[in-house]
Amino acid sequence: MALAQFKDLCLDAGDTARIGRFWGRVLGLEYHPQDGGDAWLSGRTPQHVIWVNRVPEAKKVKQRVHFDIYAKRLADLEALGSVVLEPEGDGRRWTVMADPEGGEYCAFLRPEPPAGRLHGLVVDSADPAAQAQWWAGVYGVPVEYNPGGWSTVRDVPGMPILTMDFDPVPEPKTAKNRVHWDVTVPDLDALIKHGATVLAPPAGDAYWHVMADPEGNEFCAFAP
Repeated sequence: MALAQFKDLCLDAGDTARIGRFWGRVLGLEYHPQDGGDAWLSGRTPQHVIWVNRVPEAKKVKQRVHFDIYAKRLADLEALGSVVLEPEGDGRRWTVMADPEGGEYCAFLRPEPPAGRLHGLVVDSADPAAQAQWWAGVYGVPVEYNPGGWSTVRDVPGMPILTMDFDPVPEPKTAKNRVHWDVTVPDLDALIKHGATVLAPPAGDAYWHVMADPEGNEFCAFAP
């Protein structure tokens, strides 16, 4: 039984207008500014929403959560302000890119990219198998363990992407993730018993709990 349902994605940015417009064009989503400096991107369903939240801190370390996207040409991404960090090759079927604020993402080139340009969400992990198993338990879906060392959770109900991939990395988490996701939960206590930690309870206009998974990745839980 699922403990939570996927709600939407969130992205931190220093310049929400620049980053919001960039990702809107890359993913084929519509950009909407908000009073107060935040923004959001809309798509075909409510689950396609990406919230762009203004934060004071700049990106300083490699992102532990990043997007995998489909694109037709790298030049199109570069024209929007992206740069190539690691070109495709040596067995790698994707190009590592950076958005205008340095946020890493991976671009998979296709002659005719699908309408859903956001293919997946990738989470750096100390223990990918355990992390994937934990989130599979949250969403009530199976896990795929890959010989290359990463683990995959796919076909999450309501999630407008194909996969969540948990990749092994040697470095520990040292900063708040600039990409996170929101979930709705019918029973917050059940999620806590599963191993989630409450980082911040609802306060002021925030009516959600800021949570962390077993490796400290932040996510927001919206409870009744």
